[in-house]
Amino acid sequence: MRTTADTLHHVEFGRGVPVLMVHGFTVDHRLMLPLESAFTDRPGWRRVYVDLPGSGRSPRLPAPVTADRTAAALMTFIDEVIGREPFAIVGISFGGQLVRHVVAELGAQVMGMCLLAPVVAPVGRRELPARQVLDRDDELLASLDPADRAVFSDIAIWQTAAGWAAFRDHVLPGLRAHHRDDARELAAAYMLSATPETRFTTHDGPHLLVTGRQDHMVGWRDQLALLEHYPRMTYAVLDGCGHNVHLDQPEQVNALLRSWLDALEAESAVDRALRAGR
Repeated sequence: MRTTADTLHHVEFGRGVPVLMVHGFTVDHRLMLPLESAFTDRPGWRRVYVDLPGSGRSPRLPAPVTADRTAAALMTFIDEVIGREPFAIVGISFGGQLVRHVVAELGAQVMGMCLLAPVVAPVGRRELPARQVLDRDDELLASLDPADRAVFSDIAIWQTAAGWAAFRDHVLPGLRAHHRDDARELAAAYMLSATPETRFTTHDGPHLLVTGRQDHMVGWRDQLALLEHYPRMTYAVLDGCGHNVHLDQPEQVNALLRSWLDALEAESAVDRALRAGR
């Protein structure tokens, strides 16, 4: 499909039904790449990892930079790169708010949605657990660059060699690449002007919501309110997980993601059988 010069930067793997991966605030698509292991030995999915405006290698938005305009840019990207075919979507943190907007906009074109530690409530109105660090390697922390140590310590609940390696490879590159002035502007207009679920009653289809029991940034309680709008949503709150749930417990998250893909594939098979029977 032809794309314009302003199309958001993205990388793709595989062919088949599109599944769009949408990252969070001040990072880029590299945060989502560990989810690739859920697609091992599973053909038929075209994974599209996008960099949001001002993140990674994507162009910036003209001012003002807001959640609404970021969501509009994502909708343009979907129109250019995916078009009108059915697709699934995955969003983490701020990206979780954006993909809910996509569901509100496109309805049944979205086969199903996976939310990882999604933003639901604005800062100051979130019900958050107490900050916890489950393991800490002081020698490792002392060896890090002070700026890297500060951002790692602020978010990580596993401040260990393994935790640092995951953060270094999948979080830090995006933190270094995003446009800081745009991020400051977006932080002041971080929530969509209309909550997506106020724009529809329910969305039927396989959905998955995964939160971290130790997520001190967006929490896990506010997300429960989403369940009434998605009657086929599986909700999991995982112990030993902070905000980056898929980095803290990758095997558990990928197992849930594979089950979600199973449900999507089964739904598609039923649809094909029903159409063939007509």
